[in-house]
Amino acid sequence: MKEIKCPHCHTVFTVEESDYQAIAKQIRDQEFNSDLHTRLEQMQKLQEAEGQVALQKKDEEIRALKEKLLQAEKEKKNELDSLKAKEENERLRLEGELANFKQAEKVTVLEAVADKEKELKEKDLALADLRNKLQAAADRAKLEIQSLREQHADALKAKDEQIAYFRDLKAKASTKLLGETLEQHCLNEFNRIRMTAFPNAYFEKDNDASSGSKGDFIFKENTAQGAELISIMFEMKNEADTTATKHKNEDFFKELDKDRKEKNCEYAVLVSLLEADSELYNAGIVDVSYRYPKMFVVRPQCFIPIISLLRNAATKATEYKNELEVIKGQNVDITNFEKNLTDFQEGFARNFRLASDKYQAAIEEIDKTIKSLQKTREALVGSENNLRLANEKAQKVSIKTLTKNNPTMAAKFAALKDEE
Repeated sequence: MKEIKCPHCHTVFTVEESDYQAIAKQIRDQEFNSDLHTRLEQMQKLQEAEGQVALQKKDEEIRALKEKLLQAEKEKKNELDSLKAKEENERLRLEGELANFKQAEKVTVLEAVADKEKELKEKDLALADLRNKLQAAADRAKLEIQSLREQHADALKAKDEQIAYFRDLKAKASTKLLGETLEQHCLNEFNRIRMTAFPNAYFEKDNDASSGSKGDFIFKENTAQGAELISIMFEMKNEADTTATKHKNEDFFKELDKDRKEKNCEYAVLVSLLEADSELYNAGIVDVSYRYPKMFVVRPQCFIPIISLLRNAATKATEYKNELEVIKGQNVDITNFEKNLTDFQEGFARNFRLASDKYQAAIEEIDKTIKSLQKTREALVGSENNLRLANEKAQKVSIKTLTKNNPTMAAKFAALKDEE
C-alpha cells in the first residue's frame, strides 16, 4: 500500500501498489495530471458525502447518549433526594432518642447522687458514732493502759525478784561462793558436817605423788571393829568461763581410775563443773561404770550425797556380810539371806536411780520456773506495746483514711464535681 497526499487539500489517500505505479507513470504527461485531478475531486466529493452521513449518525448517537445521561442524572437525583430524606428522618429519630436518653440518664444520675448523698450522710453519722465510740474506747484504753502499767510494774518487779531468787538458787546449787575454789568448797562442805555425819572418817588431800600422779582427796571410813568400810578417791575439776580450752569430764576418767587403783580405793568420784550445759551431768549423780568400774561424776551439790549413798550402801553390805558369817557359823541355810542380799542390791540401785531422777526433776523445775517467769514478763511487756499501738491506730482513724483506695467513690465524687 502507498499513500498519496493531495497538493490542494492536503488529504492523504492510500492506493494499491499497482495503482501507484500507474499513477507514477501518468505523472509524466499532462493527461495523467488532468485525470488525477479529476479523480481526486471525485474522491473528495465521495468522502464529503460519506462524512456527512457519518456525522449525522454521530449526532444521533450523541443525542441518544445525552438523553440517557439526563435520564440517569434524573434517576440519581431522585435516589439522592430519597436518601437525604431517609437520613434526615434517621437523624431526627436519633436526636429524639438521644434527648430521651440524656433525660433518663440525668434522672438516673440524680437519683444515684441522691442515694449516694443519703448513703454518705448515713456513713457520716455512723463514722461520727464510731469516732465517739473510738474516743471512748481510747479513753478507756488509756485508763486500762495506765492501770496495766502500774500492775505490770508491780508484776515485773515481783517476777524479777523471783527470777533473781531462782537464779541465785540455781547458782548456789552449782557453786557455793564466788571466787572459792572447788577443792576448798568441797573440803568446807565436808568439815561442816564431819563431826555429825562422819565422826570417824578420814578426808584429806592426796599428797602421795610417788607413782607419778595423785588425786585431790581420799575419803576412808572404818567399821567399829577397825576393818575398812569404804574408800573413795576424789578428783575436783573446775574450769572458768574465760578458759581458752574447754575440757570434757571424760578427759579425766582414765587418770582418775589409775589413781584409784594405785591408792587402793574402792570407788572413784569426779566432782566437776565442766560441761556446764550438759543435760547428762546436770541430772545429778551419773554412774559412768560402763567406762571405768565404780566411777561416778557429780556436781558440787551432790558431793555430800554421793559420800552418804556409798557409805550407807557399804554399811548395809557389811551388816549383811556379818549376818552371813553368823548364819554360816550356825550352819543355817543361807538361801533366804542371798535373796535378801539380792533384794537389797536391787533396792539400792532403784533408790539410787530415784534419787538421781528426783534431783534432775528439781533442777528442771527450777529451769522451767525461770523460763515461765521470763515468758510472763515478755507477755506483759508485749501486751503493753499492743495496747499502745491500738491507741495510736484509733487516733489515726478519719473519713479520708476510710474512703482511701475506693475507685467507685472516687468516680462518683468526680461526677458530682463535674455536674457542679
